[in-house]
Amino acid sequence: MDEKRIQQVLEIEKQAQELCASAEREAQRMPVTAEQEAQSLVEKARNDARAEARQIIEKARSVGESAQVITEAEEKNRQLETMANKNMDRAVSFVMDHILGRG
Repeated sequence: MDEKRIQQVLEIEKQAQELCASAEREAQRMPVTAEQEAQSLVEKARNDARAEARQIIEKARSVGESAQVITEAEEKNRQLETMANKNMDRAVSFVMDHILGRG
């Protein structure tokens, strides 16, 4: 091989190593990003549930059926938080499966 071909091969190998290193860094970053996004979605769901519960409670107070409506709102809030917690595990699993090519 002449010197020019050797240099081309070395340059191609260098580029391949850089691509591999870049892919490894991206692969390490993806699960962290997925976890953060899933946490953000769950937190938003919780905040939405709390806001809805507050609205129901306020409405109940103004209507005069406060005891029953407050109890129902609190129960709904507990149910929504339970669902949000359950969905967190599913969301993380879904995102991880998607990232890992299993989904």
